[in-house]
Amino acid sequence: MEMEPAGAAVNVVEMSMQQALNRALMETLERDPKTLVFGEDVGRLGGVFRITDGLQAKFGSDRVFDTPLAESGILGMSVGLAMAGWHSIPEVQFDGFAYPAINQIVCQIGRMNYRSRGIMPMPITLRVPSFGGIRAPEHHGESLEALFAHVPGLKVVSPSTPHEAYHQLKYAASRPDPVIFMEPKSRYWQKGEVDLDNAGERTGSAVVREGKHATLVAWGAMVSRCLQVAELAAEDGIELEVLDLRWLKPIDAEGLAASVSKTRRAVVVHEAPRTSGLGAEVAAIINERCFRTLRAPVERVTGFDVPYPSGDLEDEYIPNIDRILFGIQRVLEYRRG
Repeated sequence: MEMEPAGAAVNVVEMSMQQALNRALMETLERDPKTLVFGEDVGRLGGVFRITDGLQAKFGSDRVFDTPLAESGILGMSVGLAMAGWHSIPEVQFDGFAYPAINQIVCQIGRMNYRSRGIMPMPITLRVPSFGGIRAPEHHGESLEALFAHVPGLKVVSPSTPHEAYHQLKYAASRPDPVIFMEPKSRYWQKGEVDLDNAGERTGSAVVREGKHATLVAWGAMVSRCLQVAELAAEDGIELEVLDLRWLKPIDAEGLAASVSKTRRAVVVHEAPRTSGLGAEVAAIINERCFRTLRAPVERVTGFDVPYPSGDLEDEYIPNIDRILFGIQRVLEYRRG
């Protein structure tokens, strides 16, 4: 019989983000009999990305079921179920399909707890396959975090690894608040270690690489890209810190300020268009809290102010390694006039 090395983690499993999310949903359904999973093709098919694969067979069609192709109906039903004491985990099949349900998300889900003075909380975890990177058609790749984060009453989170996806989805599904769970669809097949027993800190941001010359701030799929950039920069002796923002509403202002105060420079990277993107809010927080220590203006490397493109044009739109490196060069070479 082989003995585990002293101090070794005994419940660490390698899995893809898709598998991690599937396991998180399964365990949530097992834990709470008043949790329901539903959406377009999530039942028999197991979802277009197979996130809900096998759940209907295990829990039955009363708890995991398909809906009509009507996002406003899916989210409207979630509101009614929440009022009746159920916890819904609906899926919007692609991020761009959330637009028809904006009325329900903004006017009902985000406001009902406030409107009822706490009598009717909205325990809804809306799963949204998000961002680009899979060369999909129009409306199948969007970056809606700023839209959701602007709505009072909503919380917004975007995991970057299988470990984060597993623990953050379980955490979101245990909360009485409405949470928009933005899954980076281009990372569904990324594999990584998931410590099933150790979630770590479930709220706030996380430093995923230590550095001293500048902080790269990102979330979702862009965290992996920023880690690639940090590896390349290290070859030239530039030590970049990478901060995974994780929770986009509320933003961890303290963690953000702590990292930037150390490095004194910041580059924010996101896929959404630049104007009024979430990077502007991040930059404002940095300026408010780190103004005296900053050695350069906060740089933003983002998508462009055009509709999110489809197919081959994605490569021109999504921030790539070269664009991020140029952003780093600008903050490192900045000289006050």
